[in-house]
Parts: sequence; structure tokens; C-alpha cells
Amino acid sequence: MADREKILRYFRAGGDEELAAKLLDLAEGAHRSRKFRVSDFLDPHGCNVAEIVAANFENVKLETSGGFKNAERMKVAFVAEDFFGQPDFGMVCFKVEWDKRYYELSHRDILGAFMGMGCKRDILGDIIFIPEGAQFVADKSFTTYIMNNLTQIGSAPVSLTEITEADLLQKEEKVKVISATVAALRLDAVAAAGYGVSRSRMADEIKGQNVKVNWKEAKNAAQPVSEGDIISFRSRGRVEVAEIRGTTKKGRLSITLKRYISVSYTHLTLPTIA
Repeated sequence: MADREKILRYFRAGGDEELAAKLLDLAEGAHRSRKFRVSDFLDPHGCNVAEIVAANFENVKLETSGGFKNAERMKVAFVAEDFFGQPDFGMVCFKVEWDKRYYELSHRDILGAFMGMGCKRDILGDIIFIPEGAQFVADKSFTTYIMNNLTQIGSAPVSLTEITEADLLQKEEKVKVISATVAALRLDAVAAAGYGVSRSRMADEIKGQNVKVNWKEAKNAAQPVSEGDIISFRSRGRVEVAEIRGTTKKGRLSITLKRYISVSYTHLTLPTIA
């Protein structure tokens, strides 16, 4: 059995002790039952915490699923190595539609509708927009509640249909490579270059808690960033600090950024078993 206190102490400094404790409970439950235990939906940072927790158990492995291919938000399953079945991730998939002639809804609008229903963020996976509306994945235990209560988003009446995982449309991303120079590797400067906005606007967005670094809420505008870091700006996608190339003759830092932009959706082809 893993050393619980040692693991919690490791995560305490980064503010992840509470999450680590919940994941430890699941891992220990899988170990004792010799079956599996499944988490709520986690962002990529939470999944990284789960990987570290699982690595401290000799007889427990980690599996993940978010419904969508390359999902950002996923559930993790701690699975005992001598369990030979398939873990049930307990997910349900939905398509939500509205009249786009009269209503323009955003990711924030859909999240807001769920918060208004009293739902927590961790029951929801990714939300992907499609030509007819949007698709999303949620915790299966909330199926009836969602079907009965999600009838309106903002001022738009909506229709909701339960779909299969095979019906999910998969996000395809276009990568835009951006070359820029910055005075320092501060979050506000690098993010402003990546998203094409002013540094003062980005500083305001960081202060408004709309920006994350490696899926953790940004501390402040002056927070340093490093090569390989992922910056996410609410409703504006992700920017990766791909390369720090060096210093220019004027003393500025030359950097390469990759901005990930959603461009289209395709059906996921699932393998068939003969």
C-alpha cells in the first residue's frame, strides 16, 4: 500500500492536497476491492495528479476516458491489476440543439445553464460545438436530471437528445505557429502575443481568473512561463510555448508559440471486433 501521508505532503505545496486525497481514496478502494474505482471528470492537470497517485500503487493501473477522442476533460479509473473486466466510466452523451437563426450561444452559456441547475463542473466533460448546436458528455447518474431540466440555455429554448459515444463528432484542430518577441517571459506578455490582444487586456483577463497555465488558475500577470507550458484562455482555446529561441540584438526574447484552433468535426470510426 502506498504511503498516503508522503503523497499528500508532496501535493500540499502546490495546493492539490484535497484532490490528491480524493484520488487516493479511489486508488485504495480499487486496491482493496480488487476491482476499479472511477473519478469525476478531471482537467489535464487533475489527470496528471491521478497518474502520480497511481504510480505509487504496485497493483493498480490507471485508465482514462472522456468520450471524445483526445478529450481534454476525462474520468480516470483506478483498476486493480487482477481485475480482468472493463471499467464502467459511467458517462452519458448528449446533443443539444437550438434555433441558430435567433440565438448565438457560447461555451460559457452552456456551462452557465448547468451551474444554474445546481450542477458542479466535475459532472461535465468536454462541450463541443457542431453545426446543429453542441455535444457534451456528462456523468451518467445525472441523465434523468439533465433531461428534465436542461430545457433552456440563456434565453434560447433547446432540445436535448441522448446519443451514443459512436455519434460523437470529433474535434479537429488547426495549429497556427506564431513567432514573437517579448521583453520577458511573463504570462501577460506571452499570452498577449499568442492570442493577439494587448498586454493590458490580457492582464485584466488574468485578474478576472479567465486564464490558466497548465490547467491551473494563473497566479498573476507577472507569473513566469517556460518552454512546454500550455496557456488556456476561456473560450479562446490553448497556446503552447513551443520554443524559446534566444535573445535578439535589442535584448528581447524570441519565442515560438503554437495556437490550437478548432476548425471542423468528423465522426470517430470505432474499431469492429470480428
